Amino acid sequence: MATLDISEPMFAETIENNELVILDFWAEWCGPCKAYGPVYERVSEGFPDVVFGKINTEEQQALAGMFGIRSIPTTIAFKEGIGVFMQPGALPEDALKDLVEKLKELNMDEVRAELAAQEEAASDGAGNE
Repeated sequence: MATLDISEPMFAETIENNELVILDFWAEWCGPCKAYGPVYERVSEGFPDVVFGKINTEEQQALAGMFGIRSIPTTIAFKEGIGVFMQPGALPEDALKDLVEKLKELNMDEVRAELAAQEEAASDGAGNE
């Protein structure tokens, strides 16, 4: 599958309706982004079951702000609607492929259990003050 240009109106629907979504936050003027783009595109072609989206931070400033993007390119991944990865900087091709493979194997029941435990610990801590 080729990469999709993601805009704010379709962002939530894309995350909610696909099991695994990888996002590349980039800008036209960004040299490292221009180098990362073809790598990201090549890797996307090897994983037709994964949605690879590109978010232009100049055109989609609200989305960039929502994630606190301070450095581009930044790669963010969602699995089953939950953010599971965020890293600034261009990833080498092999590292991006490995990331996708690891994300596909990620046990989301364990992730949800860990998130629930963190929320419980946070609420316990807030009640003790």
